[in-house]
Amino acid sequence: MPVAPPRPNAPPLNALRAFEAAARLGGFAAAAEELGVTPGAVAAHVKALEDGLGAALFERHAKGVRLSALGHRVLPEFTEAFDRLGLAVQALRAEAAPGTVHIATLPAIAQLWLSPRLPALRAAAPAITISITAMEEPPDLKRAPFDLNLFYRPEGEGRVLAPDEIFPVCAPSLAARLARPEDLADVPCLTDSVWAEDWRIWAEAALPGAGFAPEGPVFSLYALAVEEAVNGAGVLMGHGALVARHLESGALVAPFGPRLRLGRDLSLWSARPHRPGSPAARVADWLARPGG
Repeated sequence: MPVAPPRPNAPPLNALRAFEAAARLGGFAAAAEELGVTPGAVAAHVKALEDGLGAALFERHAKGVRLSALGHRVLPEFTEAFDRLGLAVQALRAEAAPGTVHIATLPAIAQLWLSPRLPALRAAAPAITISITAMEEPPDLKRAPFDLNLFYRPEGEGRVLAPDEIFPVCAPSLAARLARPEDLADVPCLTDSVWAEDWRIWAEAALPGAGFAPEGPVFSLYALAVEEAVNGAGVLMGHGALVARHLESGALVAPFGPRLRLGRDLSLWSARPHRPGSPAARVADWLARPGG
């Protein structure tokens, strides 16, 4: 009679993923946000994993959790394993749906830089489907299912599409009231909540020692702030790449300088090299072409 010894049960993949994310990110709440579940679900997965192992992976405290000695020792291998799994899944998706290119980008870049280029891109490559996901922070491309990442990054990182420089912009009708930076005290200044420091950074260069503070409405969407600037609602701190088309059309003007570099670029990058001639490589080349 053949012997069939009992096999030890392997830990569930979801539990291992919950442990790795919580250990790498420093807590259950951050892991839950990355994994798209609740912190309670992450905690339950980790507890079940610990119960199955008979050993603690985290030490619980009133202010949160921290890795146990065992958790510290095994984390690097799990992180490497899930990174490799994520890249393998990306390769599988690329082979299974080779005509679709997934792009992650900031909402403002999606609306003001990328969207106006899509009609020409579709005309140049009609067989390629472009999928765009707008998010406030770059995803971990080793884990997330995106082929291309389009965000502002420190200078020299990724494939540079445009430098990030800021300067005041407004409708031509409002520009007639502005002769010098000091005149900004007499008009509404529009502020984007994400880039709220733009005015301070620019004013330190243009109005040193003046203690200038913008007064005017604050917007949670930069594209909406741009539209309001076009409507004549006030002066906006423009990001060169995002307002370039409005400047070219005359809908916005730059009444005065300086144009200030922020030490970062609008950059395109990916987690793995794309095969030359593949849809992702073609889209990246098209977006990076001069005048694109």
